[in-house]
Parts: sequence; C-alpha cells; structure tokens
Amino acid sequence: MAPPRQGRLHNTVAAMSRPVKRLIMVAVDALALPVALWSAYALRLSNPWPQAHIEAAWPLFLALPIVGVFIFSRLGLYRAVVRYLGAQAMWVVAKGVVLLSLLLFAAAYLWQPFGMPRSIPINFALVAIVYVGGSRLLVRGYYQWLIRHYTHKEPVVIYGAGGAGSQLATALNGGREFFVAAFLDDDPGISGAFVMGIPVYSPRLATDVVMAAQATRVLLAIPSATKHQRKCALDYLEGLPVHVQTVPSMPEIVSGEATVDQFREVEVEDLLGRDPVPPRKQLLDISIRDKVVMVTGAGGSIGSELCRQIIRCGPKRMVLVEVSEFNLYKIDQELRSLCIENGLNVRLMPFLASVCNRNRIDAIVSGCDVHTIYHAAAYKHVPMVEHNVFEGIRNNALGTQVVAEAARRYKVERFVLISTDKAVRPTNVMGASKRLSELVLQDLAEQIGDTVFSMVRFGNVLGSSGSVVPLFRGQIADGGPVTVTHPEITRFFMTIPEAALLVIQAGSMAQGGDVFVLDMGQPIKIVDLARRMIELSGLEVLDEQHPNGDIAIEFSGLRPGEKLYEELIIGEDVIGTDHPKIMRANEDMLDHETLHDHIADLIAAEKNQDMMLARRILIRAVNGFEPSSPLVDWLLKEQ
Repeated sequence: MAPPRQGRLHNTVAAMSRPVKRLIMVAVDALALPVALWSAYALRLSNPWPQAHIEAAWPLFLALPIVGVFIFSRLGLYRAVVRYLGAQAMWVVAKGVVLLSLLLFAAAYLWQPFGMPRSIPINFALVAIVYVGGSRLLVRGYYQWLIRHYTHKEPVVIYGAGGAGSQLATALNGGREFFVAAFLDDDPGISGAFVMGIPVYSPRLATDVVMAAQATRVLLAIPSATKHQRKCALDYLEGLPVHVQTVPSMPEIVSGEATVDQFREVEVEDLLGRDPVPPRKQLLDISIRDKVVMVTGAGGSIGSELCRQIIRCGPKRMVLVEVSEFNLYKIDQELRSLCIENGLNVRLMPFLASVCNRNRIDAIVSGCDVHTIYHAAAYKHVPMVEHNVFEGIRNNALGTQVVAEAARRYKVERFVLISTDKAVRPTNVMGASKRLSELVLQDLAEQIGDTVFSMVRFGNVLGSSGSVVPLFRGQIADGGPVTVTHPEITRFFMTIPEAALLVIQAGSMAQGGDVFVLDMGQPIKIVDLARRMIELSGLEVLDEQHPNGDIAIEFSGLRPGEKLYEELIIGEDVIGTDHPKIMRANEDMLDHETLHDHIADLIAAEKNQDMMLARRILIRAVNGFEPSSPLVDWLLKEQ
C-alpha cells in the first residue's frame, strides 16, 4: 500500500538539501516583506488597497526584499535549522525587522515624495515579525507534526517540566526516535499549563496520562531532586507498564561530563529514598588528615570505596593491602588517576598480602609507620563460607586478630573493623566468624595500649559484590526468572559511599572497644525490591494475577545459614551519638582466657579438619549462634 500523502511530503522535505531549503526561506522572506509593508498601509489607512500611497512608495516595495534578505543573511537567520528553531532565531528576526523599520523611517524623512505616514514603520515592524517569524514557526510545527504522525517515533512522558525537562524535550522532539507526549510535574502552579506546547499534568494522573499517550517510557528529568523526592516520583509510577529511566545529575550536566539526553537506568538507591547526612569534616580529619592510613581488603567493594573517600580527605600516605593481585592493581590505578585529576599529593603504597600472614602484616605496619587502619578484609558470601568453614574462620576472625595485634604492637592510633549485621545472633559461619572478630577487638580494647579499637556494624550495601542488585539486573536482562530465596526475607540497605563515610566518622568518635551501629533505615522485603526492578525496566511480573507477564519471580528456598530477618544489635542497650546516623551498642564480651581457649580450639580443629567440632566451638564462643535446621541437615548429609 502506498504511504499517505503527508508521509510522502515529509520524505520529500527531508530529502531536500540545505541550499535548496535556504533558497526557499529567502524566497518566502522576499515575498513576506513587501506584503508586510502593504499590510502596514492597509492597517493605517483602513483601506485594503491604498493605491495612491502604494504607487508613490513603489521604490520601497522593490528595495525592501533585497535589503531585508541582505540584513537577515548578515544576522545569520538563514543558517538556522527551522525544525530546531528557538528563541535565538526569533530574536534575530526581531533585530532584522527593527533595522528595516529604522530604514523606513529614514526613507520617509529623506524622500518626502513617498508620503509615508509616521506610523507605517511601526505597523510594518509588528506585521513583519508575524509574517517572517510566524512562517518559520508554522513550518517547524508542521514538520514536527509530520514526524510525530508519519514516522515511527516512540511516545515518551517526561517527569519534571523544569529546565532539565525542557532541554530534554527540545532534544528529543528534534530527533527521530522519540516525541514528548506530556510532562508530569508535582508543582501545582504549572499543572494544567503548557511548556513548549506540551501539556503538564499532576503526577497523580500518571496512569491516565501514560495510557492516553500510549507511552512505554517515562524519563525522570529531576537531576537536582533529593533521594526522597526521587522515591516519591517513582512511587507515582509504581505498577505502570513503562520503562523508567533518568537523566544525569545536575553537576554532571553542568561540568560537561554528560548531556541531558543521555538516559540511564534508575538507580536502586532511589527506591530507598535515603538522603545521606552530609559528612562532618572534623570527624573525617581526625583519623585521616596528614596521616598514614592503611586499608585491608582495599580492592573489595567496601574497601575500595573506603579508599576513594579517604584519599579525598588528604592523608599523607595510603597503604593498600589486598590478597587479590587483580583487585589491588585496579584500585591502585584508580586512586592514582584520582590523584592526578584532583591534584592530590598522596603517596600510594600497594601491598599484596594476606591478613593471616603475621610476619608480612607486621612488616607492613611497622615499615609504613601507620596511624589508622580500616580492616575491611573479609569473606562475606554466606554460602561460600558455609562450604569453606576454616577459610572463613581463619580470614575473618584470626586474620582480624593478626592485624589488630600488629596495630597494638606498633602503636597504631586507631583500628576500625568493618563488621556486619549478620554478626548479630548469627545462623551461619560467616556471621559467627565476624562476631568472633568483634570479640577479639573487644578483648584487645580492654588491655593497656595506645590503640583505640572500634568496630562498625551495618547491613547490605547496594552494588557490593554480595548484593542481590547486580544479580537481579542480570536476570532481568536475560529475560528471567528473578530468583528470591524466600517471600518474607528482608534486608537493610545502604549505598556504598554513604556506608564508607559513616565508617570513617564512627571510627573517629571511638573511645575504645566501641561497637557502632549505622542507621540503615527501614528493612526492605527482597521480593518487593525484585518486583520494583522488573517494573522499572518496563516489564510486568509474571504471576497468577498477570498470566501474560514478562518475568517471573521464583522462590529458591533459604540457603544454608541464611536468615529471614537481619538485626543490628544483640541486646536492647543502644545509645545515640552526636551523629544522627551513628549509634553505639553495648555488647557482652568474653573474658580473655575463655576467648583465647576458644581460638586455640579452633586452630586445633582446623589442623584435624574437623568441621563439626569447629561449629560446636563457634556455638560456645558466640552468644546466639544457632545454625538453622536446614544447615544442620545439610551438614549431616555432607558428613
């Protein structure tokens, strides 16, 4: 079937070369200017055909298009692309018309035979702006209408009708992929208005707007919004069959790192609605400024972010300790690039080392004259540690003891352990080994020494190597299913940068033996997180209510040692601190002899590779450690 007439017209116009289009614009202006002068006479004299006056001024009618085209050309009007016409082009039209009006005034006074009334140049200016500028606006509007109706452009809705939203709409409507059907904006002052000819609606009408526009994509153009405001916007879009994307942040746009039309997937932290409390500079400086700072596990997800935050605070030297050569190389190169980009004078000292190697750790701590240690080295994947009990105990607990004793021996000022919520009433070896490492620090803090020991306990961090978020993203990209272990499982979440900054600040508040707990907000059901991630991708969850959905959520069952709910404190004795996001917990501890007896027993169990004995020792040492019954069944089967 032949394409519609309008579609053929669009293709013909699009195929014209720029010189041809420019000639058309020149011809239109050459016709519009004398017609504007005739209209000025007609309006002034209330006569549609003032023959006598027009005959007297016929030289002006001949000269006006020549002079006008010359002026417009010099002002650059014919270099403007009509379909992208904006305020700048209309300003050029206005300047050109004003110049022509001034020339008409001059002609009226210099050549009296024209008999031109003094109001003619003013009338001419008003009419010429309408004819010259209006013709271009009509062509632009018609061109965009043709593109919208006779090309395969995807309708989109923009959330945010401010500066970023307007820029985005201009960029999209000028392209060939999308057209903006509507704006959503929570400002009641512009609800029901039009921005750039596009209607603006309240977000409460999001469902009706999306359905009426048949939009499959909503773009968040609110780069300056807080996390809470972004979450509110996402809540309005919950359940809609649209792919939600966002534009870069305002600092990225202003700095030129990104443009407003570079779409990104919505970050999962936007679903949390957490607005981080600005860090307190004095707390950052206490442990870092002009000091030698050491980070163990420097190449891991938590350790590497600690390094990024620490280097910006002006340490004298940074000591990077990592067992993985590749991870150490990556973070070393990244930090060197940061130093160059930000003009930082920080000496980096990367060391390949295991925290369990006492001689190597002693040599690093003593040789580098370390002031502050952040101990992030740990095995934290629950199923992996369940399958590798002794490696988990050795790395998490005994490795912490090695580094902490080196810190005390060589008079390190501060030692901060990165702990986990899984250390509270653990049901797995990973959590129990981390609680044992806390007990080691509590014991060392009771002994006389110069080192201030503390530990910071928090939950899951978004984007870490153990987070479910990368797993869900991959499963959604592969078409599903998305696997969740249990429909009731919940977790606390925090972004890596926020966690790292709070760890640094908490360590600076320590007095010795402190167990700090970070305010993680409200726990989130993992199944709800999975559902929101599927919906934000523009897909529908496949379930009994939606049998034609796109991606199913499957429940695989709790893994060995996995808990339904995580906790951050063991008892009820928790007090606040001067920082609103940091609390201090008072936890029980073991006496020195009992602790070291348990550690000696664990070392003996490892020599005999007696895994069941090691678990029994952990149960005696760690208060509240109760392996789940599925874990016990799995252990018996393994034995």
